[in-house]
Amino acid sequence: MAIALRRSAYSTNIKTRADFSCAFFDRQLQPVAQAFTQPVHLGSLTEFVPRVVREYGPENLEPGDAILSNHPYLGGVHLNDITLISPVYHGASRSVCPDNSERNGAKNTEEHREQTLELFGYVANLAHHVDVGGGAPASIGAFREVYQEGIIIPPVKLVRRGEIVQDIFRLVLGQIRSKHETAGDFRAQIAANNTGVRRLNALLERMGAHKVALNVDELLAYTERRTRADLANLPKGTFAADGYVDNDGFTDEPVRLAAKMVIDDNGVLFDLTGSDPQRRAPVNSTYAQTYSACAYVLKSLLDPDIPVNAGFYRLVRIVAPPGTVVNCTSPSPVVGGWETQVRLSDILLKAIAPILPDSIPAGTKAMMAQVGFGAAHPRTGELYAFYETLAGGYGGRVSSDGPDAVQCHGQNTENAPIEETEVNYPVRINRYELVEDSDGAGKHRGGLGLRRDYFFDHEASFTILSDRDRWGPHGLFGGLPGKVANYMLNPDSDTVELGSKVTVQLKPGDVVSFRTCGGGGYGPPEDRDPQLVLRDVRDGKVSPARARKIYGVSIDTDTWTAEKADTSSQQTNSAAK
Repeated sequence: MAIALRRSAYSTNIKTRADFSCAFFDRQLQPVAQAFTQPVHLGSLTEFVPRVVREYGPENLEPGDAILSNHPYLGGVHLNDITLISPVYHGASRSVCPDNSERNGAKNTEEHREQTLELFGYVANLAHHVDVGGGAPASIGAFREVYQEGIIIPPVKLVRRGEIVQDIFRLVLGQIRSKHETAGDFRAQIAANNTGVRRLNALLERMGAHKVALNVDELLAYTERRTRADLANLPKGTFAADGYVDNDGFTDEPVRLAAKMVIDDNGVLFDLTGSDPQRRAPVNSTYAQTYSACAYVLKSLLDPDIPVNAGFYRLVRIVAPPGTVVNCTSPSPVVGGWETQVRLSDILLKAIAPILPDSIPAGTKAMMAQVGFGAAHPRTGELYAFYETLAGGYGGRVSSDGPDAVQCHGQNTENAPIEETEVNYPVRINRYELVEDSDGAGKHRGGLGLRRDYFFDHEASFTILSDRDRWGPHGLFGGLPGKVANYMLNPDSDTVELGSKVTVQLKPGDVVSFRTCGGGGYGPPEDRDPQLVLRDVRDGKVSPARARKIYGVSIDTDTWTAEKADTSSQQTNSAAK
């Protein structure tokens, strides 16, 4: 399914960045198998698909049908993430008489084969569409309520008996700027589900429905046994931490996230009581987004060989009070809920770092770092929209540095290459590079952030929906925080500092510079091997001045040698200040 969707999609966001996920559910709507494209989607699919099917009514679904929805309060996430669900029926044939009777006392020999169909399960895929309407191109922005964010699709039948329902299709496309790309991406989602139905039917024909169902039941039971066994090995107790999203997009007031993990004989309970009330601002996470963060953290603590299905999800227990930023209610905006969701993952890991120091990294980028822009194409006049998320620094680990410029935690989208972006969209990428000195210093430093500069030769709308320009990712065990993110308009002349959640109207010749944060450091910086500091200076990742000031290492750039510097006076002065 994932291969079919990616190869059929039109938009860069799906075909190149892989911003989608796929899954199979049994007839009881238990998740059985998932394609690990975006882990942030997988827990949300687990919540969303059962609710959508029950809301629509499984009795209203026939072979060849597919229902579409993105409803955030029905178990969905933000509106760009649209899910398509198809039933999987399998058939058995038997011989019957035309009227199933005997005529004139003689048995009718004119038999034919009748196909009987039974529901076996459902296939589903979720894809992030580059635009779903709303107040800004790419449908991201600092909105005050969900109705400003784009089209809300309750469960509706997009495909009936193998044919697209044109009225529904036209209605959805009528709300969207990037009609050509979106129409192609919807057809790719249909193709993915058709592939899943076809492959499952081939399996059912080969093995028989009864045998496949028995194997599904055993797979779920096996997963639960494995999960329980691994959970029994975790240290018992209650572990808590809190953290903040820097601001909500309308005020400078930070958004507090409170997280507590209770590990006992029953497994792990994630209690998020104490998180801030929901805001009239784009930082609210739906229940499904929050559930997905908790599922990701639990999975990261277990043997990576354990499958992810209902046997695992049965043990994900969470308390997320309704009406808070971790379980918002209508009509709260949700477009930036992923910023809150991925920060929550970082905070949960921070809570258990003291008891699992060898397993937990320092603070990561922990923001989606979303970019969206669009306008009328200067050559064709058609509306276009572009969306991507940018990488950042990962946290240092117990035995290694954090990787530079990667996605983190449940976020697994790939790079949008400059060449593809410039060929398909009227934008030029002037700079795409690592940000020197953005690492959180430590015995094992954090990864570097990323800089990407966008140049426009036409008027356009540009949205930043991100975070981390106030506080960088935390360090662990003496490591320092990563450098904060930075957002600028025209960085080389008449520079304007931009906020992390803002939409700006660009003039021809404008440049937007998006610079993500570095990861936090692990362990004291003075314990770092001078040869590693030398390597970072030679690679242009750390400046010679910072090597001396922060790491206490003097670098001779003529001979490329390193030695410990005498920084005792600097440290004494710093302590006095």
